[in-house]
Amino acid sequence: MKRVVLFLILILTCFSLTGCSKDYTKGKHYVEISVENYGKIKLELDADVAPITVSNFMKLVNQKFYDGTKFHRIIYGFMIQGGAPKEGEEPETIVGEFSANGYQNDILHERGVISMARANAMDSASSQFFIVHQDSPHLNGKYAAFGHVISGMSVVDKLAQVPVIDNNGTVAEANRPVIEYIREVEK
Repeated sequence: MKRVVLFLILILTCFSLTGCSKDYTKGKHYVEISVENYGKIKLELDADVAPITVSNFMKLVNQKFYDGTKFHRIIYGFMIQGGAPKEGEEPETIVGEFSANGYQNDILHERGVISMARANAMDSASSQFFIVHQDSPHLNGKYAAFGHVISGMSVVDKLAQVPVIDNNGTVAEANRPVIEYIREVEK
């Protein structure tokens, strides 16, 4: 029941917002991430597995929320993380669609998978996402994976080599790769 109510709220909210006139709660959707000085990454998103997550991500894409954000956390052999909001514009949090939170999601955190970053609270994801650089099975069932890279893994590999300043993968502000845009594209 909880899932149905949250799903209906998301759909109604999505259709009432500017830039969300398409139904992103089912099927496959495609986006391209353009990273300044690195290239483009194309992803297939799977709303049949993670409808709330895909709808939220696409709402932010259509609002151009991600344009100008940066990859701020990178751990070689693990993941690249981006999509942090600017001060004062934190998007609403969404329910975590993964088994530890009571949702079936069989997308494994393998090389090239995109997933939502979150704090310790299971329903704390909002805008930040990560792309898995190397298989990370310890994340399976604990984070909402919602798609995978279909072209541009060489860009992910280059991004994974950006120097960091600590063991948590923090990238110095001056070195953070800029996401020029994320936009919906055709397959």
